[in-house]
Amino acid sequence: MTVRVRDYMVLEVEHLNESTTVREAIERLSRSRHHGLPVTDGSRKLVGFVSAKELLRNVHRQETTLATIMRPGTYTATPEMSLDDVARIMFRFGLRDLPITDAEGRLCGVVSNLDIVRSHFERASPAKAETLRTLLAERYDLPFSFRRGLVPIQRLQPTQWKVFEDELEGRRYELERGFAEPVLVLQKGDLWILIDGHHRALAAREMGLAQLQAFILTCDKPQEFAVLETGLEKQAKEHHLNTLDDIQVDSSAHHPLLEVTTQLIRRFETVEGNAGSSASSREP
Repeated sequence: MTVRVRDYMVLEVEHLNESTTVREAIERLSRSRHHGLPVTDGSRKLVGFVSAKELLRNVHRQETTLATIMRPGTYTATPEMSLDDVARIMFRFGLRDLPITDAEGRLCGVVSNLDIVRSHFERASPAKAETLRTLLAERYDLPFSFRRGLVPIQRLQPTQWKVFEDELEGRRYELERGFAEPVLVLQKGDLWILIDGHHRALAAREMGLAQLQAFILTCDKPQEFAVLETGLEKQAKEHHLNTLDDIQVDSSAHHPLLEVTTQLIRRFETVEGNAGSSASSREP
């Protein structure tokens, strides 16, 4: 199935009018999280795009309008275009944001490179859920299915007893920008067993969220499944895990992924230090 731009574009687009002055544009851009903004005319038709660099080049022309300084025209896409094709365009031209226009050329949305990343996360998540569904069906000889939905964060029973503080910060960043992949949850009666996504769940709770996007696995024969104790439940019982409060947050060590990348920095620093020592030892 082809994923379309309309599935991921942001509808509420911050934009500037071509009659906006350089001074006003700088003020607007400095208050936003963007590196540039689309520019429209009086009928909301897209006429261009102004970047932070263009505004800096014209910072001495404070009262000049954008229509005077900007290059007319810009790269655009339509809601029906393939998101993969749009990703290629953005990669090819080094774009962070791509305005979306309707058939009349009016600005109707925007796609960012973060939206592209989010789409790939979300397309990978169903494969995880399908793999887990197959494993559960084989292990318990029962049919399972999954759906996408919202789960109550406070009712999640964890199966992982430790998370890393530095990874939580990354998950907060993802959640704030809306491209964190859904968690994986097994629903068994009143139990909501969290299988994958413990960092995301904790980060979401700290942010004050009540619900979280998830792929929810359920047994198609719930009465037969209810009398079985899964390995996940045994693991939670063994480590005294009932709620997210029971998870240990480790601030003394790095998440393994970050540990690998920071090792590269340490090695580089060590090499530089040794090189400096060798150079010093050769000096008279």
